[in-house]
Amino acid sequence: MESFFEVIDIDAVLAMRMQFAPVATESVDLEKSFGRVLAEDVISDVDIPGFDRATMDGYALKAASTFGASESSPAFLTVKGEVAMGRKAEVNVGPGEAVRIATGAMLPAGADAVVMIEHTERLDDTAIEVYKSVAPGQHVIEAGEDVARGQVALAAGRRIRPQEAGILAAAGCHRVRVYCRPKIGIVSTGDELVPNDRVPGPGQVRDINSTTLAGQVVEAGGQALRYGIAGDDRQDLEDKCRRALAETDMVLISGGSSVGNRDFTIEVLAGLPRSKIMVHGISISPGKPTILAACEGKPVWGLPGHAVSAMVVMAAVVRPFIDRLAGLDSLQPLAAVVSARLARNLASAQGRVDYVRVKLIQGADGTLEAEPILGKSGLIRTMVEADGLVAIDQHSEGMDAGRMVEVQLI
Repeated sequence: MESFFEVIDIDAVLAMRMQFAPVATESVDLEKSFGRVLAEDVISDVDIPGFDRATMDGYALKAASTFGASESSPAFLTVKGEVAMGRKAEVNVGPGEAVRIATGAMLPAGADAVVMIEHTERLDDTAIEVYKSVAPGQHVIEAGEDVARGQVALAAGRRIRPQEAGILAAAGCHRVRVYCRPKIGIVSTGDELVPNDRVPGPGQVRDINSTTLAGQVVEAGGQALRYGIAGDDRQDLEDKCRRALAETDMVLISGGSSVGNRDFTIEVLAGLPRSKIMVHGISISPGKPTILAACEGKPVWGLPGHAVSAMVVMAAVVRPFIDRLAGLDSLQPLAAVVSARLARNLASAQGRVDYVRVKLIQGADGTLEAEPILGKSGLIRTMVEADGLVAIDQHSEGMDAGRMVEVQLI
């Protein structure tokens, strides 16, 4: 068949991820939910916390009892007892009174603030001096201040980190409904490739991409399934793609977008069930000839064969599609980024987004600096040395040294 090559803007390609549906959901124990994406809103059936509590060791009191207090003119308060941890506060606090309290304990009735123990001096068992005034609500968390009863404790589409798991635990969740981990099939292509447990012969190289791509899939929260190496044989590639398509949620064909075998890959993709070629060229460098097809409602990619190009395309373009399949909310950041000062000038050609590998170093003034790592797209060591990618806009001719840039961490 006749090949076509029409470069598409990267933002338009990323928008296409919304055409693919997230994977199925399942219920898992909370302790097994880390890294997964929540599939339904969790509503709290209680106030969190369920009572007013102290955030400091000290004395619970009425804030007004301390107004005007200073080291030269302390406030004298009567101590009415102590609040035991894990127990209901039985004592009431009136004007000029205080109750000893520990961090996390329940605030007694009548109290609206806590003065830190460092700002008091005990006179005897029944009296203290207060050397600093406090405002109402100071050093106190009110009932329902974290999450109110009936409120959404955590919205669907959020990836569960330890802090998200913490709020789910506070809401009483011991099992949560999450999206399944997307299964991503990986097929490497090329007669020159051999498995990495074999010594390459003349003209042969070990298959790097199946390993690097699998690692990136795992980092994205997916499951990587390898389908081996397909030689330059259409039937072999088609058989592997059909099997991968039947068993996974996305397929990556590594080495399927270069000039030599572009028509070959396009023909195989076009022959897959319910197939539509969506993208055949993206305005980025490296990775311009990347292919995206929709087959049976699943994304199938033809990625560059060069290791660096494949990894860059995976990080910049494919990762957001995996996030979509995983159920991640479209408003969530697509990647972790840090700000850094560019260490040297960078040139670029207009009309494409250039992704430059950079190493992050500490500048003399303590500012984080992005040091470009230049090298050919077949040199995997340049990715080993890199901490992230800097994107140069397609309308720019480059960036000057000293400019603050966003670095997408890899």
